[in-house]
Amino acid sequence: MKSASGVTESDPADERAEAAAASSASRDGEERSTKRRLRPTRRTWTIVFSAVLVVAFVLVGSFVRVPYVALGPGPTYDTLGDVEGRHVVAIDGARSYEDNGQLRMTTVSLNDEVTLFGALGLWVSGRYSVAPREEYFRPGQTDEQVRQENVEQFRSSQSNAEVAALRTLGYPVKVVADQIVADTPAAGLLEPGDELTKVNGKNVSGQNDVMSALENTRPGQDVELTYKRGKQPPRTVTATLDEHPDGQEQGFLGVQPADRADVPFTVDISLEDVGGPSAGMMFALAIVDRLQPEKLVDGQHVAGTGEIDSQGNVGPIGGISFKVVAAKEDGADTFLVPAQNCAEAASAAPDGLKLVRIQTLDDAVSALRNMRADKPVPTCES
Repeated sequence: MKSASGVTESDPADERAEAAAASSASRDGEERSTKRRLRPTRRTWTIVFSAVLVVAFVLVGSFVRVPYVALGPGPTYDTLGDVEGRHVVAIDGARSYEDNGQLRMTTVSLNDEVTLFGALGLWVSGRYSVAPREEYFRPGQTDEQVRQENVEQFRSSQSNAEVAALRTLGYPVKVVADQIVADTPAAGLLEPGDELTKVNGKNVSGQNDVMSALENTRPGQDVELTYKRGKQPPRTVTATLDEHPDGQEQGFLGVQPADRADVPFTVDISLEDVGGPSAGMMFALAIVDRLQPEKLVDGQHVAGTGEIDSQGNVGPIGGISFKVVAAKEDGADTFLVPAQNCAEAASAAPDGLKLVRIQTLDDAVSALRNMRADKPVPTCES
């Protein structure tokens, strides 16, 4: 628009329009700039992705189990002491004696619920060892099956300990039909608990005698079995042997014999939540100590371990490097070691723990007597 002087004048409406347009453009620019600032950059995405990975790793490492087990020192128990108000080893029906010393059985702690971080922490501590789970659990074996197997081994250990101890003390032992396999020659002829006195013409005084009597037999051969059931008089029956399920040449009877003490009293071992066979020797020593007036330990603090058979032979066990540590921590100054475990025990034993080498229950009894009399005993170092 031109004025009378010829100068062009701006239209206020146009100025307002231009200002509005400029303001709108400015706002659009600011919005685009703001959106560019708010839009995640590659660096931001990298940080977010890394954080997610770290959180996932922490969750997996903290809560997801790995196929490993952790082994370490477990609790120890004084077999001459009490648990929940009861003697660990109690004699019912015969006089028993007290001892003011300790015979401490040792155990290994096994943790099957190990996470990645947990396994690393236990390994770094130096107190525990981590091993593949398959070394301790068969493929497909459940925790309940393992527990039941350990319970059965523990019961067998108790039975062997009782028989070995009573043999050492001169009590009589008998051979019984412990288990009978269904659909075998023994089934229908024998019952669990029957006392076997003669097999195939040979007298039996131990469970190994039954195996020896059948050693040179063949399938189809008739053998005579003489047994006693309860208070009934002895009976003799004839069994025709089957093919051996393991493919052996000798005939198969289908009875699992076991040695049992033939005494008018009972030995009760009360210890819950402990499995496996390695407590056998310490149980046997406690039974020997309970049944005689002589104090085997008499104030000494002795620990030990070892599987035992009904003849009193002491066999090697696993985890002894952890057991010697647990024994020392619980105050033991002497540890009874199965001879085959001596090298491993000597490499792991804490300072101040004396390692006594044992091959039989009689060895253990003699060693305790000699220690009490300050006489030399065989050690793992000698």
